[in-house]
Amino acid sequence: MLSIMGIVALSGVVVNDSLVMVDFINRRRRQGGSLLAAVQEAGAARFRPILLTSITTFAGLAPLLLEQGAQADWLKPMAVSLAFGVLFATFITLVMVPAAYLVLDDVERLLRLPFRRRD
Repeated sequence: MLSIMGIVALSGVVVNDSLVMVDFINRRRRQGGSLLAAVQEAGAARFRPILLTSITTFAGLAPLLLEQGAQADWLKPMAVSLAFGVLFATFITLVMVPAAYLVLDDVERLLRLPFRRRD
């Protein structure tokens, strides 16, 4: 049960990091840049904040992960799922979210293509 609570907490961290990335991309697109340039700039500008958030979360959970006492045994499943999930989610946020953004834009343009008016 505590492992599931760790996963719920992890989903909040992942959503927050992903929103930071997508919001940055959307703001750059509204300023008139191309999508690829916006994604590249978002990756460069948001890399450090996202990485630092993940590292500090993992480092904050490290003492609980390394605890040998019996009192911490019931919290370890939550700490393990949250700590290692954050490390995996960092990869998802920094690589998969921008890639998915580009793919979804291509799919959207592809689906709009047959419905263009012929002038």
